[in-house]
Order: sequence, then C-alpha cells, then structure tokens
Amino acid sequence: MAHKTITTKKTTLKKGQKKLSELGKAHLKFKVCISGAADTTYAPKGAVEKAMEVGRQVAKQGAVLVTGATTGIPFWAAKGAKEAGGIVIGLSPAVSKIAHVKTYHLPVEYHDLIIYTGFDYSGRNLLLIRSSDAVITVFGRVGTLNEFTIAFEDKKPQGVLIGSGGESDELEHILKVAHRGMGKVVFDPDPKSLVEKVLARAREDEKDVLVDEAKLFARRANG
Repeated sequence: MAHKTITTKKTTLKKGQKKLSELGKAHLKFKVCISGAADTTYAPKGAVEKAMEVGRQVAKQGAVLVTGATTGIPFWAAKGAKEAGGIVIGLSPAVSKIAHVKTYHLPVEYHDLIIYTGFDYSGRNLLLIRSSDAVITVFGRVGTLNEFTIAFEDKKPQGVLIGSGGESDELEHILKVAHRGMGKVVFDPDPKSLVEKVLARAREDEKDVLVDEAKLFARRANG
C-alpha cells in the first residue's frame, strides 16, 4: 500500500509538472523595466537611439516594457517599443493624471497604461522595480542608480548597456569596489544581445518558480 501511495504521488507530481508546462506556453509575459536618465542633456551621441532599440527589442522578444512614465531614456524606449508593436506600462510618481501632466510635467505618449502611484520619485522607483521581472539600464544618473541598487538587493536579473554613457559605464566598477559580487547583472554594448541575455536570466528564475508550483499542485491533489 505504501508503494502504491508513493507511485501515486510521483504520478500526481508529473501531472502537475505537465499541466504547468502546458500553462507555460501561454505564460504571463515578462516585464522588463527600462531605467535611465529623464534628462538626456549630458547623454553621449547615440544614447537616445540605443534606448529606442532596447525598447524595440523588448517588444520583438515578446516582453512588456515597464517605465517610470517619464521623459528622457524611458520615454524613447517606450517609443521604440510601441513602434515595434509592443505593450508599455508606466508607473508615475504622481497621484493622478492631472498631477502627472500639470505638476510633474510628464508625458503620457507611447504608453498603453499608466499607474499613478502618488509616492513621488523615490516611492515610485521602489514600486517600479518591484513590479518588473528584470531591469535594463541605459545612460543613468542618481535616480537610475537608486533603481539599480533596489534591483540588485532584490536579486533581479539586470542588464547594463555599455557605451551608453553616464552611470551605465561606471556600474561594473562600482560593483567590483563594493565587493558584493556581480549579482544577476550582465553587461553588453548591443541592445539586442543585452535583452536576450536579460530575458534568459529571467527565464532561469521562472524555472525555479514552476518547480515549486508543480510541488504545490501535487500536495493539493493529494489532499
């Protein structure tokens, strides 16, 4: 009887894994946050075009782009994603659309949905990172550094576009002198390759979740 119980549990676990595998084919899209300076005054030549290409690649590779619903790098990445037929979600620091436009002077173009957090920039940054499965940094300043460290502490897969200027070209050095390891951060100068690497890391994280879900399914099935 004990042997039969073990066999049943194994069978149930296999059924759970199979069902989750089937669900995985229609799984929720990965959400990739674009993190970068809202002011591109000091950005090197080509940074805006690189941001747009990152947005395009996120869309082309089947993910949803998440932004801080702001100007600069995130705005141009959103434009690239929409031009490629992608979905773009923004998290605003403002409490409402009126405040978003009139108080913060932020855009609403190139977004399918904007969530008004009402938590100003620092609170918005936390929600922005926590709402995303992965983060890509393109030319950043202090606010971008804040988002990077949140994602690092949360052990999120991250990509840094080398050669886009600003903070992005300093992050590898910062991680080395911080002596905390490289975490789940990858560096690449090519937008397409960078998005591919970041999504690959996100999928690896997802595998662990699917295994846990399969075990949970098996326990529920066995009462």
